[in-house]
Amino acid sequence: MIVFKNVDFIYPETSTAVLSKVTLHIPEGSFTLVAGRSGSGKSTLLRCINGLVPHFTGGTIKGNIRVVGLDPVIVGPQMMSKQVGFVFQDPENQFVLDNVEDEVAFALENAAFSQNEMHSRVNEVLDLLGISHLRDRDLSTLSGGECQKVAIAASLALRPKILVLDEPTSQLDPQSAREVLDAVYRLNRELGLTIVIAEHRLERVLAYADTLVYMSKDVRGLIHGNPQDVLSGIEAVPPVVSLGKRLGWKPIPLSIEDASPFVSSLLPNISEEFSTLIQNSALKGPPLVSARGLKVAYNGRQVLHGLDFNLWRGEIACLVGPNGAGKTTLLKTIVGLMPPQSGEVYLNGERITSKSVAEICGSIGYLPQDPNTLLFAESVREELMTTLRNHKYIAQWGEDRVERTISELLKRLGLGGKGDLYPRDLSVGERQRVALGAITVTLPDVLLLDEPTRGLDYHAKQALGDLLRGWKEEGLAILLVTHDVELVASLADRLIYLQDGEIVADGLPASVFPVMSGFIPQMLRLFPNSGLLSVDDVCTAIERLKKNIPSPICMGD
Repeated sequence: MIVFKNVDFIYPETSTAVLSKVTLHIPEGSFTLVAGRSGSGKSTLLRCINGLVPHFTGGTIKGNIRVVGLDPVIVGPQMMSKQVGFVFQDPENQFVLDNVEDEVAFALENAAFSQNEMHSRVNEVLDLLGISHLRDRDLSTLSGGECQKVAIAASLALRPKILVLDEPTSQLDPQSAREVLDAVYRLNRELGLTIVIAEHRLERVLAYADTLVYMSKDVRGLIHGNPQDVLSGIEAVPPVVSLGKRLGWKPIPLSIEDASPFVSSLLPNISEEFSTLIQNSALKGPPLVSARGLKVAYNGRQVLHGLDFNLWRGEIACLVGPNGAGKTTLLKTIVGLMPPQSGEVYLNGERITSKSVAEICGSIGYLPQDPNTLLFAESVREELMTTLRNHKYIAQWGEDRVERTISELLKRLGLGGKGDLYPRDLSVGERQRVALGAITVTLPDVLLLDEPTRGLDYHAKQALGDLLRGWKEEGLAILLVTHDVELVASLADRLIYLQDGEIVADGLPASVFPVMSGFIPQMLRLFPNSGLLSVDDVCTAIERLKKNIPSPICMGD
C-alpha cells in the first residue's frame, strides 16, 4: 500500500537531511501511529505520502516511494488526493468555504461530479462520521472536535484508500479526542481504510494502532513494528506503558484495559490502602490575581457567567475543561485583550480592568496557544530586546542589566547558544521557549500559558515542567490552560475545572479529577479513589505496602 525505500529528503537552503535512508512498508488496512521527538521528520514523512513533499515544500528527495502503486513525486498532490485524504493539525486552516455541507462538497465540485453524485457522497460521509446534524452550520460556530470531523469528512468525499492525519487531537479535550479517534478507528475497521496518524500524545492513540513507527534524529532511518516491541526500546512513553515496563509486565500494556488484569492480581487493595485524605488547598494570604463577577460575551455568545477566580503567588494552577468552556477567554480577559461586560480583575489588590494591554503585560506574561504569533524579529536575542523596548525597560535598566538579563534568561531556557538564530528556523519546542522568553524577560509576577505543550514531545514537556517548577519556587504565580491531563497530574498544585463559563471544581488535583468525567489521568483510572496520580506515586505506594508502611495523608498547604 505505502512503500518507502532508502528515502532521503533535504529542505531548501538547509544541509541536514530530515529523512535519511527511510525504508518502510505500511500494509493495506492497517492503523499506523507515527511517533517521535519534535523535529524528527514525522510531518515530512506524512507529506511524502500525498506528494506535498517535495511539490509544495521544494527541496531534494532521493529514493523510491510508492503509494497505491503511484509515485507521489511524479504524479503530484492533485492526482494523489484521489487516493490519499489528508487532515492537517489545524483543520480550520484547510477550510475553504464557510458552510459545513459546502466544505465537504468542495473537492467533489472541483472534480466535476454531478449534482446527484455530490449529494449522495456528502450524505454518505456526514452519516459515516455522525455529523449530519451539522450540515447547515457555519464552520466558525463549531467546536474543535466538530471541526476535525468536518475536515475528515471533506477528505473522505473522494473515497480515498488512505487517510493521513497530522496531530489530529492536539487542540482537543480528552472527550473530543476520543470521539474523533473512535470515528477514525471505525473507518479503519468497517471500511478497511488505511490510517496513518502522527501524534505526540501516545496515550490517546496507542490502543487503536496495530503498527508503530518511531522516528528519531539519533536513529538512521526509523524503527517500526508491533507497538509493544517498539515501545520496549523507547524511554519517553505514556504512564501506563512506563508502569508496565517498570513492573516487568508482559506484554507491555498499551491501554488501561490492557493493564487492568495486572493491577487486579498485583495488589487488589492498593486503592483502599492508599485512599488519600484530601482537603481543599488553603493558600495563605490574599491572592496575587483575582477576578470578581466576570461576564464576557464573544460573537454574540455568553462565554463567562459572573466568574470568580483567584491565583496565588508561588503556585502552579492548571485550568482544564471542554473545548469552548471559556478557558482562553478568561486568560484574554485578565490581560485586557477581551473587555468584560461586567466584573473586575485585580492584580495584587489593584484594579487593572481599565488598564491597557501593554501596562498589564509588564506584570503579567501571556503566552497564546500559537507561540509563533509572538515571533517576528530576525534573531532570538532581538525577540527579547523587542519586548524590553516596547515596555521602555532598556532606558530604565541600562545596557549592562539588559544584556545580563537576556543572557541569563536564554541560558535558563536552554537557548544559550541560539541567541543569533532566526526564531522560525528553530524546532517547535525551541520556538515555544523563545516565546516564553519574550513574555518573561520583563520579570513578570504572573504567567498565563494557553496550551503550552501543544506540539511538544515528552522530552520537551518535561523540560517545560522543570522550567515552570523553578519559576514557581521563585514566587511566580502560574496559570496553565491545558487538555493534557498527564501534564496536570505531574505539575499542578491546584486544579480548576471550567465548564460552560463557570468554575465547577477548584482544589487539589486528587480531589478535583474524580468529578471531571473524561479528564482523568491514567494512573488514577487504574487505581480509582487512591489519589495516586503518577507512575512514581504508584511505585512508591507498592513499596510502602510491601513494607507495611501506613498510607501518607496528603494535606493542603
